[in-house]
Amino acid sequence: MKKVILKQKNQIAFISGILIALAFISKLLFKNELVFNGLLIIAAFLGVSPIAIQGFQALKVKLVSIDILVTIAVLGAFVIKNYEEAAIVTFLFLFGAYLEQRTLNQTRSAIKELTEMAPDTALKQTEAGEFEEVDLDEVDAGDILLVKTGAKIPVDGRVLTGEGHVNEAMITGESVPVSKKKGFKVYAGTILENGTLQIVADRVGEDTTFGRIIELVEEAQDSKSQVERFIDKFSKYYTPAVLLFAFVVWIFSKDIDLSITILVLGCPGALVIGVPVSNVAGIGNGARKGVLLKGSEVIHSFSKVDTIVFDKTGTLTIGNPKLADIKFYTKDETEVLNYLASVEKESDHPLAKAIIEYLEGARFYTVEQTNVVKGGGIIAYVNGRRIAVGNLELMRQENIPLDEHIIKDICQFEDKGNSLVLTAIDGQLKVLMGIRDKIRPDVKENLQKLKTLGVKNLIMLSGDNQGTVDLVARELGLTKAYGNMLPEDKSAYIKKLQAKDQIVAFVGDGVNDSPSLALADIGIAMGNGTDVAIETSDIVLMNSDFSRLVYALGLARATVWNMRQNIIIAVGVVFVLLFSVFFSDWMNMSLGMLIHEGSILAVILNGMRLVRYKLR
Repeated sequence: MKKVILKQKNQIAFISGILIALAFISKLLFKNELVFNGLLIIAAFLGVSPIAIQGFQALKVKLVSIDILVTIAVLGAFVIKNYEEAAIVTFLFLFGAYLEQRTLNQTRSAIKELTEMAPDTALKQTEAGEFEEVDLDEVDAGDILLVKTGAKIPVDGRVLTGEGHVNEAMITGESVPVSKKKGFKVYAGTILENGTLQIVADRVGEDTTFGRIIELVEEAQDSKSQVERFIDKFSKYYTPAVLLFAFVVWIFSKDIDLSITILVLGCPGALVIGVPVSNVAGIGNGARKGVLLKGSEVIHSFSKVDTIVFDKTGTLTIGNPKLADIKFYTKDETEVLNYLASVEKESDHPLAKAIIEYLEGARFYTVEQTNVVKGGGIIAYVNGRRIAVGNLELMRQENIPLDEHIIKDICQFEDKGNSLVLTAIDGQLKVLMGIRDKIRPDVKENLQKLKTLGVKNLIMLSGDNQGTVDLVARELGLTKAYGNMLPEDKSAYIKKLQAKDQIVAFVGDGVNDSPSLALADIGIAMGNGTDVAIETSDIVLMNSDFSRLVYALGLARATVWNMRQNIIIAVGVVFVLLFSVFFSDWMNMSLGMLIHEGSILAVILNGMRLVRYKLR
């Protein structure tokens, strides 16, 4: 019976409202007091039933909830035969709960929109080579799938054949379609706008990037900040305090009407709901814009950030460097480049990729032994010869002789903003390469916006040489910039900033910078939704668009300010109502309850403004 009553709570509110309306019609039009009181008694009993059930369920776990306050107030109203107050209070309370739930459901629409984007079926290749439509649950990693124009890609995978343009807005927040061809990655939930693709499934179901985004948003919206935890604790003690206060007032004043009115008006409903609704709406807004905020605690911390530390490559720059300058110190250039290509093929470093791209068509030898020097480069043996490829520090560790002519070349390369890659064979420098990366479009403008939002310090830490770092820093107007930084050096510098009581956010690529992402007060990953980015950081900018960082900070500060507004509204209304009870003649239980429920609706509507938040 209890389950049925609670399940039909909204219908009970509706019936109660009709009964109250009929009661007043019978009194005003037909002057029938008996029908008037009878309908109000039925309405009150109906209305108080779900409220009382919820209240006593809370008592079982030793929690004195708001429902208990209302239940006692209604019973008190029956004692003094004030059926009008009893019926109206229960109706307003149930109607307020209905509005609250409906609005919360709307603010959680980000999750609903995301889940609706997920496809239910896929065209799977059979053993006979034909493609047949199957439920997504029947697709496993390694299966070959066909995606046609206009269809949603059902899994994370790689393109085997075909070309087309894919709308990845639900993953990256970017509406511009992305070209896909053989070897390119595709993500579940994205839409193939034109072309036909055959893909091999790498991840399916909840393991896809899309599935993990949904899980992340759900966890974030269910999380609680320090403020919310305080309010929960406050409500736990506040409700019994109101009960005690009402009892004391009754003891001294002997005015049962006054005591019951205090019980109703003292409910902290708007305070309890105000902060969570802001949190849910803010996170939902970010999810639709390709900004994943991992919970209310993250929002609060990020809103107070005064220092942002950036990695250079892949963050301030595009992360796709190209070979710009080259200098040989040998006549056997072709053989040296073959050795270099063979070693660099073993590395996935961005500079190595630039070299391999430049050396397309080079001959590859078997690499017999490889040793990666952290923050330095690679030492390997090819055809019995010792090959050292890396930065200037590695050359010094290898005791490679560098004469004045070479030092001059190195200085010239650095002055141009190059990252240096030096190659030595059997202890002799053979080639010097300069590789440059481009600064992301609009980075300078967005850094200025961060300053406008109140960020005092913009600092760059990079493993690149100091000359390159200084060039980028001057162009972007950064506060400070340090080069030749190993991952442990970056972590140590962040600790140093934190020791000075600075609130530090670190922005990196989510892979090399994972120690700094974890150590900073807020870790922010740029990286198209990569696994490491999602798992390590507090905030993920899904499409690596630098402007999303500005949007995320603006949204975080707007969300925190919205929470504060709701707290002020909630506390202010309760204070005014209780003050009016003692120092005015116009306040009564029904009017107070109407104002009280209005305050709940006010904080909900105020929180919902974040759903449509846009950075000014």
